[in-house]
Amino acid sequence: MSIAQSLLPEFDQEMAATRRVLARVPEGKSDWQPHPKSMALGRLATHVAEIPDWTVNSLTVDGIDFDPATFKPTILASPAAILALFDANVVKGRAALAAAADEDFAKPWSLKMAGRVMLTGTRGAMYRQFSVSHMIHHRAQLGVYLRLLDIPVPGVYGPTADDRAM
Repeated sequence: MSIAQSLLPEFDQEMAATRRVLARVPEGKSDWQPHPKSMALGRLATHVAEIPDWTVNSLTVDGIDFDPATFKPTILASPAAILALFDANVVKGRAALAAAADEDFAKPWSLKMAGRVMLTGTRGAMYRQFSVSHMIHHRAQLGVYLRLLDIPVPGVYGPTADDRAM
């Protein structure tokens, strides 16, 4: 079994769990944030929806050069638009993962910020860090936002208190 084939079940499981959380994002709360230093709900949910596409970058190119001076974050206000973006990115990310050859996972990949190398690792490590772990981190944040908004939090790895209460 190839590395990609061994990772696809986890990819599918994490994407399904993430979609369940994104499906609970409420209409009309895009600007809500639990703290002034926190991302607004619309930006956080959009960011979570963007992350599956990072699988494409982590497995098909040698790195990215992020320039904070020109970066303009995407913020979708509509839960339907967020889910549509997520679904499209899952399709692209899954295709990139499925197409990756074993040797692709060992190739170097670098994150640059305005031309300055911030970190370098293998494409496999970057896939794990930026496509999987990063998404799980922000999905958990989104779960906290839902809890604070008194919206039932869906189960990810098992039932939540909301699932047991139903």
